[in-house]
Amino acid sequence: MSQIPSIDLTGTALRSTTPNGFSALSSEDFMRIMFTQLANQDPFAPSDSSALLEQMNSIRSIEANIDLMERLDTLVFENKLSSASNLIGKEVEGLSIEGDRVSGTVETVLRQGQNVILQLDTGRRLSIDNILTIREQPAEPAVP
Repeated sequence: MSQIPSIDLTGTALRSTTPNGFSALSSEDFMRIMFTQLANQDPFAPSDSSALLEQMNSIRSIEANIDLMERLDTLVFENKLSSASNLIGKEVEGLSIEGDRVSGTVETVLRQGQNVILQLDTGRRLSIDNILTIREQPAEPAVP
């Protein structure tokens, strides 16, 4: 029986935070492995192709779930960003990263990686996830 040739996986993107051999495989890599195995199997003792197809379906299902999770994460982030932009000009109070209670009027919304940060008029920064209270600024009286 001939050997199965090795497959170069250097261009494959990792889909998991914990890298291992399986997580580095895409469905294309799996298909190459499956076809290589089928081409090099012993014709007198063939492999069970239904098990391979079942594995392929499982991988497709996992990839679809990962894609859905990535899209949901993007949607949640965009929602946070939109909510944060609606806070510009409002007075907020919350906990800083250090655990200090901070307050002030929101001047700017910043994106730091996957975090949405509010820049306050006091110079302090507050994560949108750590807001405790939101107050409308009182309307300034009209000057006669």
